[in-house]
Amino acid sequence: MASLDQLSVLVIESQPTMRAQLRTMLSSIGLAEVQFAVSAGMAVRRLRERRYDLILCEYNLGDGQDGQHLLEDLRTHEIIPLDTLFVMITGERNYERVVSTAELSPNDYILKPLAAEALRARLMRALDKRDAFLPAWHLMAIGDTPEAIAYCKEAVDSYPQHIVDFMRLQAELHVSAGQMAEAEAVYREVLSGKYIPWARLGLARTLFLSKQYDEADRILSELIAENDRFIAAYDLLARVREDTGRPEAALDVLRTASERSPYRVTRLRHVGALALAVNDPGVAEEALAEVVRKGKYSDFRDPEDHVRLVQAQLALNRVDAASATITDLDRSMGGQPKADLCKALSTAMLHSHTGEAARAREALLGAAKAAPGAANMSVGLKQELIKACFDHQLGDAGGEMVMNILRTSADERTVETTRTLMKSRGLEKLSKEIEQRIQTEVKELISVGAEKAHAGDFDGAVAEMMNAARKMPGNPHVLFNAALALLRHIEHRGWNEAFARQARALIERARKLAPTSNRLSAITEFMHGLIKRYGIRPERVMDSADKAALFRRANARK
Repeated sequence: MASLDQLSVLVIESQPTMRAQLRTMLSSIGLAEVQFAVSAGMAVRRLRERRYDLILCEYNLGDGQDGQHLLEDLRTHEIIPLDTLFVMITGERNYERVVSTAELSPNDYILKPLAAEALRARLMRALDKRDAFLPAWHLMAIGDTPEAIAYCKEAVDSYPQHIVDFMRLQAELHVSAGQMAEAEAVYREVLSGKYIPWARLGLARTLFLSKQYDEADRILSELIAENDRFIAAYDLLARVREDTGRPEAALDVLRTASERSPYRVTRLRHVGALALAVNDPGVAEEALAEVVRKGKYSDFRDPEDHVRLVQAQLALNRVDAASATITDLDRSMGGQPKADLCKALSTAMLHSHTGEAARAREALLGAAKAAPGAANMSVGLKQELIKACFDHQLGDAGGEMVMNILRTSADERTVETTRTLMKSRGLEKLSKEIEQRIQTEVKELISVGAEKAHAGDFDGAVAEMMNAARKMPGNPHVLFNAALALLRHIEHRGWNEAFARQARALIERARKLAPTSNRLSAITEFMHGLIKRYGIRPERVMDSADKAALFRRANARK
């Protein structure tokens, strides 16, 4: 049975009078370990410092922020674990409609005015539901997806009140294991009993991943027609249309979504990028200027936004505005890892626009030199750098960047867009040569590891494949084989939790790059077999993780 008195709580509330009321109310129902954050930014910082059992968040946080978008950021950036409860407090009477169509919903929401006993009852209900799902989440944490799926199937008998939620998690787990047909079957089973928007969205996503684009488009269009506040459906529909070569249609969808929900920075960023792609710099500038403005107060700001804004301003021949944007980039984000690269590329664009070819080349050389060391540099920015290098006769630097993309971001879509880019510059032959070179590198790296494993040198195989994964961190073939080397070591030498943790991380990276790969399901089943063979239970792994977390927290306090 869940208990409140042992919970750690973070309250996110901008109004001091409401904070005081909540402190008194929480104390009256037995919640003593309570901390406060007065803004979304402060909340993110606190949540990065430590884990909380419960988050109580006001929906309206002021300055264009709201709790729903904060929740989406926290889940998207994996800042809070699944077993942290997130409860929204709101005076918005239409919030039930909002949350019913949110892709990432809170565990519960409570309408103002608050009453202590009602709050206690709602929290106890949320805790009981969390406890029902904890075994599945713990199995997911150790990488035992098949066992988590099995638990979801069994739990519908023990917790019939949560049957739909367990089916939702089961479908999502099938997707994570690359089992699209199984996921589709679960979503259709849910929908056979009741019209549930998130199930139709999940079905559409599964169809999209399986490249059944027409059916996905139809479902999403119907969802939006039936509920024009279903923002997640707009985002996925835009992806469908973009991936099927209809960027103008994708832009129209995203602009409508931004009108319905104007505060989502990631969506505005996407609007700006698509507007640039379809040669609509006016729309791009408007969206990207807002992204840059909001970014000044965000923990998720990105210097690449300034680069895109400079592109839009130069396309509008607003040279002074572009120069001011570059100055702002240097002043506001000069300490960030990508800032020097972004400044160099923006400066090169400015000089190229004003006809200063020599200065443009000089800036581009600086950008190309900084690029390999820039952490988390997006594919889009790399591709802009490639265009600029080839346009300024810096072929060697451009070719190196193409190889960098194929080593670090070799998902199917990125490879195809890079080919298209090279073809547009008349470099189709060079593109094929570079791809062949990378394929040869991949084969050589994998073969060395495979030979060592075949000879029984499992330590050597792990060393070789982990080195290969460092060289090609975005190549799914390398990542799958590196994970396989770690699991083969466990198979022959015994359970090694450090290796298992590394394998889980590699599989997750490969899944993001190749979500429908046949190897994903196979390696998931292989790991499940090893976990079962060695009798690994979540409690054993979670205990060691909890101790490590406590050790890190103690060091942080020192």
